[in-house]
Amino acid sequence: MVQAYMLIQTEVGMAESVTEAVSGIDGVVRVDTVTGPYDVVVLTEASSGDPLGHAVVGRVQKVAGITRTLTCSILKF
Repeated sequence: MVQAYMLIQTEVGMAESVTEAVSGIDGVVRVDTVTGPYDVVVLTEASSGDPLGHAVVGRVQKVAGITRTLTCSILKF
């Protein structure tokens, strides 16, 4: 299992609607609205890196109201 955090910046006033839209995407484990330089933090997971990138991250990036994302893969030691 591969997991990653997505840090999302939204248009002004769009954090709540982005949070709701993202929470319905397969592969999204948790969605939190936060304060600071990012507006929404998403925990994603998939069976491997390719599905994570194409199916999950790609779908999240298409949600209306998102201006920028930063994806941080979780390392397992």
